[in-house]
Amino acid sequence: MPAAARSEANADREIVLERIFAAPRSLVWKAFTEARHLDRWWGPNGFRNRTHSMEFRRGGTWRYDMHAPDGKTWPNWIRFDEIAAPERLVYAHGGEGEEAHFHVTVTFADLGGRTKVTMRSVFPSAEACEAVRKFGVVEGGRQTLARLEGFLPSLADGSFERDMVLSRLFDAPVKLVFDAWSKPGMLARWWGPRSFTLPVCEIDFRPGGAYRMVMRDPEGRDYPFHGTYREIVENQRIVFTAKILPGVEVLTTVTFVEEGGKTLLTVQQTVPADASAARGQLEGWNGSLEKLAAALG
Repeated sequence: MPAAARSEANADREIVLERIFAAPRSLVWKAFTEARHLDRWWGPNGFRNRTHSMEFRRGGTWRYDMHAPDGKTWPNWIRFDEIAAPERLVYAHGGEGEEAHFHVTVTFADLGGRTKVTMRSVFPSAEACEAVRKFGVVEGGRQTLARLEGFLPSLADGSFERDMVLSRLFDAPVKLVFDAWSKPGMLARWWGPRSFTLPVCEIDFRPGGAYRMVMRDPEGRDYPFHGTYREIVENQRIVFTAKILPGVEVLTTVTFVEEGGKTLLTVQQTVPADASAARGQLEGWNGSLEKLAAALG
């Protein structure tokens, strides 16, 4: 049966997501097919992915956990039924147990330096499809592909090997999200890990300007840090340093991209060589972005 006919026959039990990436098809394929890359972007906003094992071959299985912002862990598995590099992936997707919940076909169309990705998920019934729609799977899928968009530049230049990269799609206009990073009153509402406050927030928001902040944990311990704004492009980009411990400095680049009234925000930060200084970096930023989403709410 032709693909168009199959699609029409499955219309009441399928979900289709599409996105065009400003990256070559070979790079997008790489991000989709290697566990070390998938763990950096797979999943909706606020989720963290952890691969247990991955055999990227026909009949092979990728087993992983998705850790939700509320602390719940969702076991997942994917079985690769068809691999046609770099054009097409077909796989079954399941969770706890070995029964597939749905089947997915992913196509990668070469648009001359850009790539159009189409993900077509087919569920066993219209009722099953409607149930996951109500669960928010469509928005979750869009957020996942937006996170991939944010990750691809670091994969292209190799910085993913040394940096922490997080992307999140906010349901707010770019100007509002940028203001949340540039106005002390707004920064104080969300900066810092979950349950932390920001009692000190002094910023000179201009290229070359300095800032000083103090985070406070639930037990009342203070964590001061300071730095300098190196680059500011209004509503597009902020680059700043942060001295977090004596002799330990990190560089953070934040980008803002408008997407139909929403904002794709990407945070890229160098990882300290000192393991004790790097501890909690990813979790802390995930918590901060969760608080930012609530503040923008």
